[in-house]
Amino acid sequence: MKQYMLTNHPKNFLEVLDTEIPSPMDHEVVIKVGAVSLNYRDLLIAKNIPGNETIPLSDGSGTVLKVGKRVTTLKVGDRVAGLFFPDWISGGVDPLKTKHARGGGKQKGMLAEYVTGHENSFELLPSHLSLEEGATLPCAGVTAWASLYAGSEIKSGEVVLLQGTGGVSIFALQLAKAKGARVIITSSQNEKLERARKLGADHLINYKERPDWENEVLSLTDGRGVDRVVEVGGGGTLEKSIMATRMGGRISLIGVLTGFDNKINPVPLFQKNQTLHGIYVGSGEMQKKLGQDLEQFNIHPLIDRVFPVEESLKAYEYLENGKHFGKVIIKFS
Repeated sequence: MKQYMLTNHPKNFLEVLDTEIPSPMDHEVVIKVGAVSLNYRDLLIAKNIPGNETIPLSDGSGTVLKVGKRVTTLKVGDRVAGLFFPDWISGGVDPLKTKHARGGGKQKGMLAEYVTGHENSFELLPSHLSLEEGATLPCAGVTAWASLYAGSEIKSGEVVLLQGTGGVSIFALQLAKAKGARVIITSSQNEKLERARKLGADHLINYKERPDWENEVLSLTDGRGVDRVVEVGGGGTLEKSIMATRMGGRISLIGVLTGFDNKINPVPLFQKNQTLHGIYVGSGEMQKKLGQDLEQFNIHPLIDRVFPVEESLKAYEYLENGKHFGKVIIKFS
């Protein structure tokens, strides 16, 4: 089989290796990978972590090819997606459950023709999704779901602010509209905003044309502010999100697209009695509930572009250029 390894080369950072198809241990399964999807995290790992020689990409889906002797939860032919955290199956988070994340450190990722893992580290796909769609669930899908459900479940009639039109934000848009929420979304490109409108976004803000977008959000909510924000920018946008959120509102912090170094004034956060909730993906149980919601509301994850596996480097470059609307997929033949 072929597997892709990260190397230290600044441009050609993927090396293709030929190796044997793995055999499963007693509680393991072998997955024939059909598709993988890219996340911003994958760019950070490939570009900024020297010596990280491992199989990249946390998110992938495929079909069970072999099962170990003691496997009870899966069978040959099942369509599955891997968990972002193979050890976080259910319950609350703790350091042991999040010690290993696929595609980072020495934890092998999904960019290989076949992967092996414990049966509990894979979750069945919703029946209405393709393998390409299923490959988007483990990181972006679960993160969006956790932002809207974990700790405080979204309710019909709430107003939600989403930043940008990447994978997490578009997932959150689809899930929020399915629950009857009103959605405000930002982007630097009017074309992407119009595409978001077709998916149900109620209000569109071009943050380049309106750099004080937090004031526009307040205007759209009659000065009250939104009920919750899915915050993907991090330090560069968090203070604006605090200003745009109502008293007692909730901000789910999931990203650092604007960088790591910005200092935040916490005073407005506690003056408005807001909740700032850090989201680091989620558990297998959350992935299962996400799948149930997608099936209930017949939601199909939005895929921007599919690259053949031979063009994996081009897929990385495409994501880095920020041209995507939704998810970028790499497909195995």
